Amino acid sequence: MEQIKSTLRRIFIGKMNPYLLLPCLLLGACAGLPQAMKDARVVDITYTQASQNLDSHKDVSVRWGGVIIDVENEENFSLVQALFYPLDYLGRPQLDEPHGGRFVIKSTEFLDPVIYAKDREITVVGTLNGGIERTVGKKVIQAPLLLSAAIHLWPAYQNYYGYGPYYYGYGPYYGHPFLFRKGWGGGYYRPYWY
Repeated sequence: MEQIKSTLRRIFIGKMNPYLLLPCLLLGACAGLPQAMKDARVVDITYTQASQNLDSHKDVSVRWGGVIIDVENEENFSLVQALFYPLDYLGRPQLDEPHGGRFVIKSTEFLDPVIYAKDREITVVGTLNGGIERTVGKKVIQAPLLLSAAIHLWPAYQNYYGYGPYYYGYGPYYGHPFLFRKGWGGGYYRPYWY
């Protein structure tokens, strides 16, 4: 009996380790911000604090994030207008939380609007530098200006399960045997065994 346990232990440890190591490496690779952004010395200033008195927080380093609204490229710099969201423990914007308002990121690098596209999630480490006027519709607003030291674009979440509006009831979705309707609206889901 002891010999069987020893053999099974060697098989499990010898054969399974590579299979357990690979998922750990893959999960670690997409864990969050680049190390330089994690290690940056920043002050925890909320969007509300900064926007209420733009000049009192000038030259303070912060780590902010949000969703890109617009990118403007000038001759020597780029301006990214973003909608502020608080960051989670990985440094990614929490889109399920209420947004704070608009802020503008100024970068000395050219930021291609195709890559820095509308609705992409972004995290930036930079220095607050007062405010900048932006026109929203016919209204002119004052938004906090952030001089970027480092910018991180987050990969888009893959929506594998078709979340969204739902139909009432369960059953085949448009005749497909492996896709089912659920709830209320218009989405579908795949059963757990699919």
